Amino acid sequence: MNLLAIETATESCSVALLCGERIIARSELAPRRHAELLLPMCDAVLAEAGLARSALDGVAVGRGPGAFTGVRLAIAAAQGIALALDIAVVPVSSLAALALQAPPDDAAILAVIDARMGEIYAGTFRRGSDGLVTALGAESVGRAAELELPRAPAWNVIGSGWATYAPALRERLPAAPRWADAACHPQAADVAVLAAPLLRAGQGVPPEQALPVYLRDKVALTLAEQQAGRAAAKSPA
Repeated sequence: MNLLAIETATESCSVALLCGERIIARSELAPRRHAELLLPMCDAVLAEAGLARSALDGVAVGRGPGAFTGVRLAIAAAQGIALALDIAVVPVSSLAALALQAPPDDAAILAVIDARMGEIYAGTFRRGSDGLVTALGAESVGRAAELELPRAPAWNVIGSGWATYAPALRERLPAAPRWADAACHPQAADVAVLAAPLLRAGQGVPPEQALPVYLRDKVALTLAEQQAGRAAAKSPA
């Protein structure tokens, strides 16, 4: 099976090609350069594998949540490639792809991406016997201090949300994280790993049905909301 994967929901722009059991990947931390890098990365992994686009069996894509522009770019690119080749698209949660990078132990996994505006995108996962991750609940967006977690005795935490909101997130956990890494971003290689069994099972969708997941419909705070936030921050408790 030849599966091309795309993930641009965060600052990291990444592409991967699952070719049989081999994964060829490109990844770069490049805020605001995703549109410039994405298609050349696709061409590069195909060239390294010696494959034409026509040899692809499907396209996997990180569907978000994440930066609006990045999520839209990934979905549009996946749709365009799949439509041209008449192949299926497999949308994968960007939070699930992030969670797959956590240590392969029995701790529950909290994947958190900084959503700006004082909020985080969050998803909770458990690693299965197959090494993949399954969701423990619905993904959410909101304030770290208000995050609701399912019960679990131990947690691993991964993602940029930990860098910004670690103190608030610690208050939501039953104990200190067994492991935490704030420097990780969702990667196309992990999108490919999660998408491969779905494609094999015939669970890909037509390109037009591959839709982004934003979790919220607001890009930024208004000026009035920013001023109110600053005033609240200065007010005595």
